[in-house]
Amino acid sequence: MTVVTLLYALLFYAATAILTIGVVRRVVIYARSPAPLRIVTMPAPLTYTGVVLRMVREVVFFESLFKSTKWTWLFGWLFHMCLALVLMRHIRYFQEPVWLGVQIIQPLGKYAAFGMIAGLLALAVRRVCVERVRYITAPSDRAMLLLLLAIAISGASMTFLMHTDIVAVKSFFLGLMYFEWRPLPADPLLLLHLTLVATLMIIFPLSKLLHVPGVFFSPTRNQVDDAREKRHVAAWARDPA
Repeated sequence: MTVVTLLYALLFYAATAILTIGVVRRVVIYARSPAPLRIVTMPAPLTYTGVVLRMVREVVFFESLFKSTKWTWLFGWLFHMCLALVLMRHIRYFQEPVWLGVQIIQPLGKYAAFGMIAGLLALAVRRVCVERVRYITAPSDRAMLLLLLAIAISGASMTFLMHTDIVAVKSFFLGLMYFEWRPLPADPLLLLHLTLVATLMIIFPLSKLLHVPGVFFSPTRNQVDDAREKRHVAAWARDPA
């Protein structure tokens, strides 16, 4: 076993543990946070079925962002949809045999990297050129964009410019899953890409990127507009008697 294999095996075990524990902990905090008031954003659904449909539109189509600003919606939606395709394409590194659905999306996921890069570049330009957005932009916001850009560019470069041994890469990750460590290619670009991915996994639970699970716990989106039909009392405010 090489030093590179040992270091990256330990790195991804640690990154996976931090990501899993961090996200689960944050979701538990979200779930336990009291929502004592009906603060659902209008126009609001009147039934729980309507809430589900609203959440689907929000998660898949970014409905509220579309109503707010079309350009930000366009590039944000482009980035997220292309990211979803890229992530689904990468499932093949953790399966043997590979599911038919994952096989079908391989060409789409391959070229979706360019959509990711285009969306991220546009969002980065927005952070710099739009004054009101630049005013509220923190250094961490720029760092997240740069990290995501570096991941997308290094991944696309391995696909279209400097190829690596993907069979060995898949063998490495399958080995991690079954605790059978197998050699990882020592290609510099591959190691850079994996380092950036592991870094993202580690800082994800501590960053603003937690809006991914957070949207499901937003009281402005997940509540029914029934304030006039029944009194809404938070659990901690109820009379114990």
